[in-house]
Amino acid sequence: MLQIIIKLISVLMVLMGVIMIYDARILTKKFFGFGDQNEASNGLKILGFILAIIGGLILFFNL
Repeated sequence: MLQIIIKLISVLMVLMGVIMIYDARILTKKFFGFGDQNEASNGLKILGFILAIIGGLILFFNL
């Protein structure tokens, strides 16, 4: 049962990471109101990439 919960959490982490990479510009416009959106979208893409990698590694190694 614990392994299924860990797999679901890791799949959700990968999904959130991919969504953050793909929709970084839209999420930046929606949630942040400052002028430099390129910096914020790059930050969201990096964060999404890291989140997707961590979720994928957890899923792969089934920690």
